[in-house]
Amino acid sequence: MAYRRTERVIARLAARQEAIIAAALALAGEKGMAAVQIAAVAERAGIAAGTVYRYFASKDDLVSAVVVVISEREIAAIRSAAAAAPGPLSALATAILTFAMRVLRERRLSFAMLAGPAEGDAAADRLAFRRRLAEEFAACIRAAIEAGHLPAQDAGFAAAAVIGALVEGLVGPLSAAPEAPDAQLSAAQGLTLFALRGLGVTDARSRGLVVQAANAAQ
Repeated sequence: MAYRRTERVIARLAARQEAIIAAALALAGEKGMAAVQIAAVAERAGIAAGTVYRYFASKDDLVSAVVVVISEREIAAIRSAAAAAPGPLSALATAILTFAMRVLRERRLSFAMLAGPAEGDAAADRLAFRRRLAEEFAACIRAAIEAGHLPAQDAGFAAAAVIGALVEGLVGPLSAAPEAPDAQLSAAQGLTLFALRGLGVTDARSRGLVVQAANAAQ
């Protein structure tokens, strides 16, 4: 009986931690990472602030945990979308478009993850997220090169350039930040087309890949 009670306790503690993270994610999505404060998260989760401190020793620890959760979610979404594509060049286009669309749908949160100020562990975790993004794109670029669809180039350097263009275009100070779904799709398609051209894909083929990726994303 004691063992079963322990299992229940563990499950309850895990569920409460998930609720805290979910509340923090919701606040970050609505108001940015600066809104992830212990008191605000506790209120959103319907628990006492002291309970949050049992799981996270400080606000910085909580923000860092949120960054890690978002990182895992976004990398998984990009990887899954690319894996479903029919070929390496389609996978590359799909990965880029998927990333762009997800950034635009949660632009405030994406800004906090990709471009906003960060300190301590959260800054390190955010940098790790960008590195993982670069690794995902580099893998797609490398596969397309090996299949003969792209000219020979440094896949890591190219991936970093693609991410830089996407971040600046999507959440940088000069970005237009479209809100309507149609406008978001158009912006994501435009940036994907730009990235593919920069990587060496001919214009006609780039346009076809973007349309194909957009259809798969809808």
